Amino acid sequence: MEPIYEGKAKRLFTTDNPNELLMEFKDDATAFNGEKKSSFAEKGRLNLDLSCLIFDELAKQGIATHHIKRLDETRLLVKKVDIIPLEVVIRNVVAGSLHKRLGYDEGHVLDAPLVEYYYKRDDLGDPMLTLDHIAILDVATDAELKTISELGLQVNEFLIGFFGNSGIRLIDFKLEFGRDTDGSILLADEISPDNCRLWDATSGERLDKDRFRRDLGDLLDGYREILGRLQGQS
Repeated sequence: MEPIYEGKAKRLFTTDNPNELLMEFKDDATAFNGEKKSSFAEKGRLNLDLSCLIFDELAKQGIATHHIKRLDETRLLVKKVDIIPLEVVIRNVVAGSLHKRLGYDEGHVLDAPLVEYYYKRDDLGDPMLTLDHIAILDVATDAELKTISELGLQVNEFLIGFFGNSGIRLIDFKLEFGRDTDGSILLADEISPDNCRLWDATSGERLDKDRFRRDLGDLLDGYREILGRLQGQS
């Protein structure tokens, strides 16, 4: 194995198979573009548990992902993809930066899911992009963007019900996509409380990384609560 990438929450390594990579989940937590940092023992395992569970459920819905199989507590074997440098954010309820930009109260339910695109560039602060910006950057074709948007909304529709059956509201979340060796678009990265806002449906308690961002309680307690509920449902 040779390390080829290290991000805020994961590392990637080569394997003997040129079309497969090893993804390792870290215990690090960051917020505000890395300005706030900490580490939580067990966080990597919890995020891997949740990502594997959710990817397995998405596979049953016919949604193709880079997930191959789990190797141990913190490592996952994935298909090698060429990551499209777009973060696709889907919002169902006003929270976080959308509250600051539109002025609506947090918790305001949107009439329809809102799809936003952000440029995956840490050095630029991951700025929001319009479709015209994406065309200028030439990071995805119109056909690819249509596929990404449709897949994102399909994932959203399923996850609203999947989380909802466990008494959890899916407020918003971030997805990343990549091209496999055939040029097909696959859902990549992870789906976990690190990149989803998840609130208790009754109390409104935040169960996601906002606990760390806003000092709202023990981070791992929220992650364990989500995992316990979803495992019970699965």
